Order: sequence, then structure tokens, then C-alpha cells
Amino acid sequence: DSIPLIAASIMSKKIAAGANAIVLDAKVGDGAFMKSLEDARMLAQSMIELGRGAGRHVVSLLTDMHQPLGWAIGNAVEIREARALLAGEESPSDLLSLAVQAAGRLVSLSDLEIDADEGARRAERAIEDGSALEAYERWIAAQGGDPSLDVLPEAPIRIEVTANRAGFVDSVSALGVGRVALELGAGRRTKEDSIDHAVGVRCFAKRGDAVEPGQALVEIHARDEASAGQAAEQIGALIEIGDEPQPSRPIVLETLT
Repeated sequence: DSIPLIAASIMSKKIAAGANAIVLDAKVGDGAFMKSLEDARMLAQSMIELGRGAGRHVVSLLTDMHQPLGWAIGNAVEIREARALLAGEESPSDLLSLAVQAAGRLVSLSDLEIDADEGARRAERAIEDGSALEAYERWIAAQGGDPSLDVLPEAPIRIEVTANRAGFVDSVSALGVGRVALELGAGRRTKEDSIDHAVGVRCFAKRGDAVEPGQALVEIHARDEASAGQAAEQIGALIEIGDEPQPSRPIVLETLT
């Protein structure tokens, strides 16, 4: 939990990659390393100072992680979601907002002499005109990969978890949903564990959303019926539904430069 060690680990890789401008996403919340805004600020400031010391231009966004970002939690499911966003298809609003804001900040650090707002508008246009998807495919191909969705594995079992009452989503535990995905095999507990790239969770419920009985809140992608059932039982307890709408939070809480 040492902030200097975390900052050094992150920034050593960013600096080694050779970029002159870096936009960081320092997450805050129960699903992040940094649980409080104060700790996230300390981490972000440490990373900014390390970057400056190496001659880099660095900006850090402090972003909300009290609920899962986007809909997908896993490996192949997240790749599909990212590609859909870049293709201009229906996408979660929080993920789209963060992607556009981060891209806008990065463009503002370039030699184009435009501000972050104009950079964000250019990012939106890149999604609309298809150039964002073209860049995504080009980057993957340049690293010897295949950008086709056909190469992504799909889990054989999919089941939905639905709302048992009408109301409004009070909270969705990012940490809890992440643990469910881990139990399905989407992550490792130890370095010896293997990862099942097909499994995961798609969580459609967001804080403040109105829901009706029977409405799909989560889709479980599992390797077998037993693990799917266990995940469904666990995840049902992680989404709290109340009688009054809760205010939504902005995805970007602060920007540090």
C-alpha cells in the first residue's frame, strides 16, 4: 500500500514506453487501490512529479470507481465493449465520457495548440467518422495481433440476474463485482493460476437508474452452470435497490496537472 512504490511502478513503465505526454487515470473508490480522494490525490501528484522529473508532460484524472466502469468486467467481454465504443455503437455513457475526456486531455498536451475541450470534440469526431476504430485495428496489427472479434473466446454459459422489485439502483459494489469475475476465472489469485479469457460479467445497473421487476441487471458469462449459478447468487447481493433515486456521480472527479 506504499504510494511511492505504486507511483514508481506505474511511472517506470510509462516513461520506458517513450511517450512525451502522459494522461493517467487514478481511480477512487471501493474497486480501486485508492479508497479515498485524498489518497488518490497523493498518488496522482507523486506520479506527476516523477513524470516531470523525467521531462514528461503529465496530467492525471481522478475517476470514480465506486461502481464498475462501463458494463463489462472480464477480458474478452471488455475488448468487445471497447471496440463497440470506438465503432460508435451503443456504449455505456460513463466509459464513453472517460474515453473522450482522457483523449481530449492527451491531445491538449500535443503540439497542436488546442485545449482539452477541442481535443474532446476531435475524439468524438474520430469515433463518428470511423478513424478511432481504424487506429485501434492498426495498433493491434502493428503488435502482431488480429483485431477481428472472431478471435475472442465466448463463454458457453450465459445467464441473467434480474431485479426482484421496482425502484432505483442505490449502489453497485465495484470491488464485489470484480471478485465475482475473479471467481469465474477472469483473473488470478496467484501467479500460477490460469486466466479464462471468455468468462466475466456484464453489469448494466448504474447508480440512480430506475429498474422494474424482471429487468436484466447483470449478465453472467461462465464456463459451466455451477459457476454461473454461484456468481448469480453472489452478485444479486451486490446491487442495492431503493425507493428514491440517488444522484449520479461524474466519472471524472478532479483533474490534476
